[in-house]
Amino acid sequence: MKRIKLIRVAAITVLGLSLGAGVASAAPGDATIENTGFDSYNRVDFDWDRDVDVDNDTDVDLRNNNPQHASSGDASQRHNTTGGDAGTGDTSNTSTFRVNAAINNSGSSAAALGGNDNGGWTGGIDTTGADSRNVIDFNSDVDVDVDNDTDIDVTNNNHQSSRSGDARVTGNTTGGNATTGNASNTSTTEITIEVTN
Repeated sequence: MKRIKLIRVAAITVLGLSLGAGVASAAPGDATIENTGFDSYNRVDFDWDRDVDVDNDTDVDLRNNNPQHASSGDASQRHNTTGGDAGTGDTSNTSTFRVNAAINNSGSSAAALGGNDNGGWTGGIDTTGADSRNVIDFNSDVDVDVDNDTDIDVTNNNHQSSRSGDARVTGNTTGGNATTGNASNTSTTEITIEVTN
């Protein structure tokens, strides 16, 4: 009888050591497993998930409709004894269309790709019991999805018409000069677009 009781006490002592195995976490991201009991199982899991979804949808629509028309009037000398000069003025069309556009989405893209620090996890296992299993598991999962959709549409419709009027000297005893003015069209289009993603 005495012998049986001693064996039973010893068994209870071993069980108590196993249940009293220590798992301590000093701070977030730091784990220490130490002084574990016989045949114990101790596990610490760190799971860090980060999901980032950035959608940059930029639509630029530039339209320039510039119809122009210039015409000088008619100049006529008719039925005079002495005809003088007949001249019309100059006609001119000038159109300038300049576009400077800068599209910059790099800030949001950089922000999405940054900030992936898991906090510098550290772990330690020390003085473990016989036949014990001790595990510190670090799992870091980062999913980043950046979609840059940039549509640029530039339309420049520049219709120009310039006409110099007629100059006539008719029905005169002495005819003078007939002069019409110059006709000119000028169009300048400059487009600069910078896209940074």
